[in-house]
Amino acid sequence: MKTPKIDWKKNAGLVPAIVQDAATLQVLMLGYMNAAALKQTLRTKRVTFFSRSKQRLWTKGESSGNFLHLVGLKVDCDNDTLLVTARPDGPTCHRGTPGCFGDQGATGAGFLAQLDQVVAARLKSGDKQSYTVRLAKEGVARVAQKVGEEGVETALAALSASRKEFTGEAADLLYHLIVLLRVKKLSLGDAIAVLEKRHAPKK
Repeated sequence: MKTPKIDWKKNAGLVPAIVQDAATLQVLMLGYMNAAALKQTLRTKRVTFFSRSKQRLWTKGESSGNFLHLVGLKVDCDNDTLLVTARPDGPTCHRGTPGCFGDQGATGAGFLAQLDQVVAARLKSGDKQSYTVRLAKEGVARVAQKVGEEGVETALAALSASRKEFTGEAADLLYHLIVLLRVKKLSLGDAIAVLEKRHAPKK
């Protein structure tokens, strides 16, 4: 990963670093980096800031264990603000919430990525009380059948049911498709990557 070109002369050698969850794109926190913090972030692949209160480098998670694993870095058009994408080990905020801007998780399209992570965690847990786990244990064919059933129900609801019933069936279809992807050792991100490739500007 290349070191971005940053104008360190602004703001006494510090630049704001906005951190997003790489999967859900939820904004997790805002910190500040100097050149040394950026260098350590790139070297260790763990997001590191310059703590203005402690006056030293501070790696997020060094006390809690909830590290932010670096995925990507972008600099803004003025070369004085960083956008950091990262994979969090756990809650980012010291209050135990996913991010520092309230206790809510990802919303909108980002919630699908969060749901994908929840499904993966459920399957890993093997909890027999979980519908997701019980369905997955029936095998790929059964999960695929459920996706087919939900697809038909969604199509029928689109033609004859109310808006509420249609959106409910669509939600069921999305959920079961995510489960099928995970049972096939894939993720929602793999399907999204195909869509991104299809819609990428032609060179």
